[in-house]
Amino acid sequence: MEDAQIGWIAAIIIGGIAGWLAEMFMKSNMGVLMNIVLGIVGAVVANFLLGLVGIGLGGWLGYLIAGFIGACLLIAIGRAVRR
Repeated sequence: MEDAQIGWIAAIIIGGIAGWLAEMFMKSNMGVLMNIVLGIVGAVVANFLLGLVGIGLGGWLGYLIAGFIGACLLIAIGRAVRR
């Protein structure tokens, strides 16, 4: 999160928005706390995976996009494991 240059409160807010967007996109039903966790962890996962390819996202919008992509991936993996 230091690379994105946003604070913890902003990370929680952006993570919550990214998790909520992923929840709506993936037609999942989770709570607010899980949305925040999915958004923040998803951003970390997506930034790592995108970094391997050579793509770097920074700032608020980059963190939101990475959080959305990562949260969607985490929801899809969670669904695959449950089945």
